[in-house]
Amino acid sequence: MMKKHIWGGLCLLALTACTTQRDPVEELLKQMTLEEKVGQMAQITVDVVAKGPNRYVSDEPVSIDMELLRNALVDYHVGSIINTANNRARTPAVWATLLNDIQTMATQETRLKIPVLYGIDAVHGVTYAAGATMFPQELALAATWNPELAYAMGEITAYETRACNLPWNFSPVLDLGADPRYARLCEGMGEDPYLVSRMGEQIVKGYEGPNNQISDPYHVASCIKHYLGYAVPVSGKDRTPAYIPDHVLREYHLPPFKAALEAGAHSLMVNSGIINGIPVHISYDILTKLLREELGFTGLIVSDWGDIENLVNRDKVAKDNKEAIKLAVNAGIDMSMIAYNYEPFCNDLIALVKEGAVKMSRIDDAVRHILTLKFQLNLFEQPTVNVADYPKFGSDEHGQKAYETAAEAITLLKNTNGILPLRKNAKVFVTGPAAHSMRPLNGCWSYSWQGQLADEFAGDYNTIFEAIQDKIGQNATWIPGVRYGQEMDYRVEYKERYDEALAAARRAEYIVLCLGENSYAEKPGDLVDLTLSKLQLQYAKDLLKTGKPIILVLAEGRPRIIREIASDMQAILMAYWPGNYGGDALAAIIFGEVNPSGKLPITYPSAVNSLVTYLHKPAEEQANSAGMYNYEGDFTPEFHFGFGLSFTDFAYTNLCVSTTEISGNEPLEIKVDVTNTGNLPGKEVVQLYTSDLVASMTPDVKRLRRFEKIMLQPGETKTVTFVIDASDLAFVNLKNQWITEPGTFMLRIGNTSLTHLFSYK
Repeated sequence: MMKKHIWGGLCLLALTACTTQRDPVEELLKQMTLEEKVGQMAQITVDVVAKGPNRYVSDEPVSIDMELLRNALVDYHVGSIINTANNRARTPAVWATLLNDIQTMATQETRLKIPVLYGIDAVHGVTYAAGATMFPQELALAATWNPELAYAMGEITAYETRACNLPWNFSPVLDLGADPRYARLCEGMGEDPYLVSRMGEQIVKGYEGPNNQISDPYHVASCIKHYLGYAVPVSGKDRTPAYIPDHVLREYHLPPFKAALEAGAHSLMVNSGIINGIPVHISYDILTKLLREELGFTGLIVSDWGDIENLVNRDKVAKDNKEAIKLAVNAGIDMSMIAYNYEPFCNDLIALVKEGAVKMSRIDDAVRHILTLKFQLNLFEQPTVNVADYPKFGSDEHGQKAYETAAEAITLLKNTNGILPLRKNAKVFVTGPAAHSMRPLNGCWSYSWQGQLADEFAGDYNTIFEAIQDKIGQNATWIPGVRYGQEMDYRVEYKERYDEALAAARRAEYIVLCLGENSYAEKPGDLVDLTLSKLQLQYAKDLLKTGKPIILVLAEGRPRIIREIASDMQAILMAYWPGNYGGDALAAIIFGEVNPSGKLPITYPSAVNSLVTYLHKPAEEQANSAGMYNYEGDFTPEFHFGFGLSFTDFAYTNLCVSTTEISGNEPLEIKVDVTNTGNLPGKEVVQLYTSDLVASMTPDVKRLRRFEKIMLQPGETKTVTFVIDASDLAFVNLKNQWITEPGTFMLRIGNTSLTHLFSYK
C-alpha cells in the first residue's frame, strides 16, 4: 500500500504550520494553472487508463497502463476516475492494487500532487466488490419503513466501500418513484416525499458518519441523485422528457434532496433528463438559483455519464461539444462525467475560458468544490487505505443486518384463510424463473451494471429454492417451468420440461411460484407494457388448473401487473429485489420463523391504464358519483401504498389530539393506542396521514406526515405519539411559495377508519 503522503513544495510549510489560518484549498487554487484547474473538472472511467485493446475494453486480469494513466493525470490533469473495468466486480485486493497505482502517480508525478477522487455506484452494497455485503435494493429498503435499517445499510456499505479504497459513493437515489413503469424505480425509495426523505437522510448519515466527518477512513462522501425530477418522464422510459410544473417540482420532488442536504450530503449528481423542454444539465434555474442560492448547497455537483455530450447528440440544444460544455458549466456543473474521451472536454473548456465564454471565476468555483471534497476526505494525507484494517468486510455481522433488512422488507400482500405460514413437513413445489437464481434476488448494480453476473459471484448464497430446501429438505422440489420471455418455446424438449413441471405441481401440497423480472438497469429496463410477461401469466394459469394452492412470490424491481391471476392466488409475497439474503428471509417468512412486517412504499397498480399513485386528487375517486356509470375510472389499485399484512392482528383505539385548533407554529400532539390482538409477536408500521378538506388549490386526498415502526407482543398495547405543526399542512402555490391555509383538516391513522378533525387558524 502507499505510505501516508504529505504533498510537498514550499506551500507545505504554509499549509501545515500550526500557527497558520490559511485555507489549504485557496492556497492550492492560487498555484494552479488554467489547464490544471480544467483537468480537475474532468472525470473518466477506469477502462480509459487500463491495459487493453481500446478505451472501452480492458484486459483480464485488469491492470493499469501507466502511460495511459500518465497522459490522463500528468498531461491532462484529470481529477477523478470512476467505475470498474469491464463492468465487473473486483476483490478488495485488486481494488487496492488499482488505486495504489492511480494515487501513486497522482501524488508523486503530478506537479501539485493532487490525489484522484475515485467514485463508484454502491447503491445497495458495494456493487463492484466481490464478497461485499449486498442489501436489498432501495425500494425494498423503503418497504421496511425502518430508518434504523437505512442507517445501518449506509454505515456498512460505507465501511466496505472504503475497504476497497473507494471514498466517494454515487448514492442514495432520492428520485420520487411516482411512475411504476420507470426502469429505475427499484433504485429509489418509493412514491412519497416524506418516506423518501426520512429513509434517504438516514442513508446519508450512515455513509458519512457522525457529524459528517468523511475524513474517517470508515465512511465515504455521499452523492445524492438524480437532482431533480428524474423519475417521472412522460413515457415512463429512462432519460426521456418530463413535464413538471415548478410548484409540483418543489412540493413533491425537492423535499428528499433538501432533507439529504440538511443531513450533510457532500455532493450531488444531476438528472440526465429533460424538464419542460430544458435538459437539467443546462438549467441555471435548477442548478444555481435553486440549489446554490436558495438551498445554500456548497458541495460538488457532478454530471451523469456522458450527459454533456448528450446535449449535442441527443438533446440538440448545442451545436457542438464546445457549446455544450459552455452551457453546462455556466449552468453550474462542476465536474463532467465524460467517461471516455476527456481530451476534447479539457481542450474546449480551456478555449472557452480564454475566449471569455466561461469566466475564470466559474472555473475557480467548480475546482474549489472539487478540492474541498478531496481535503474533506483526507485524500491528501491518506489517499489509500490498508485492506487489512477492514476485517468486517463481507462479515457474518454485516450479513446478519442485510438479512434483517430483507426480512423486514418482504411484504405479505395476500394470505387467504391464513394459508401462510406453511408446515415444515409440507410437500412444496418451487417453480418459476426467479426460483433458483441469485440474479432476480439482487437485481441491478450487483457485481455488474445489469446484474447478470450475480449467479457467478453470489453462488454461495441461497436462491429461493435452496433456502426453502434448507427448511424442509427433500420435501422441496424444483423445476423452473418457464423463463422470463413472452412466448412459449414449443420445441419438443421444452414442452416435455413444461409438462414435467405441471406434473410435479400435481404431486405437491403447495406451489411456491416465483415470478417477476430478471435484473436490468436504466435504459435496458425500459418497457412498453407493465403487465407481467405472457409466458409467466400462462404458466400461472396452467398451475392453477392443478387445483393446488399457490403462494405467489414476486421478485421484481417494479410492480408488474398481475390482474389476470391475483384473485386466484392463495397468498402473495412482494419480495422486490431483496439481495443475497432475500431467499433466506423469504423462506423464514413462508415457514413462520419471521412474521412479515413490510409495507408497500408504492401503489401497486391493477391495470396498465391505472397508474395513479396514492398522492392523487379527489377527482380520481369519482366513479359512480352523481349518478354516473362506472367506466372503470375509479382509483382501484391492486394493493394500496402503505399496505402489508402480518401473521398477527393489530387494533387501533383512542386516537386523540392535544387540541382541536392550532395557529402559527403551534404544535399538535397526536396519540393513538396500538394493540397486538393476535397470537404472535409482530411489528406494525403506524402511519399518520392528513387530509386538507378545502383549499385554494385542489389538495391530495391524503398525505403521509409521520410513521413509526413498533414491536408488540401478543396482547401488548403501546401508545404512539406524533407531533406535527403548520409546516406539515402546507402546500406550494403557483407563486412557488409554501403556505398553510386556515381550514379544517382530517387525521387518519394507517389504513384504518380511525379519524379525527382539527382546524388551523
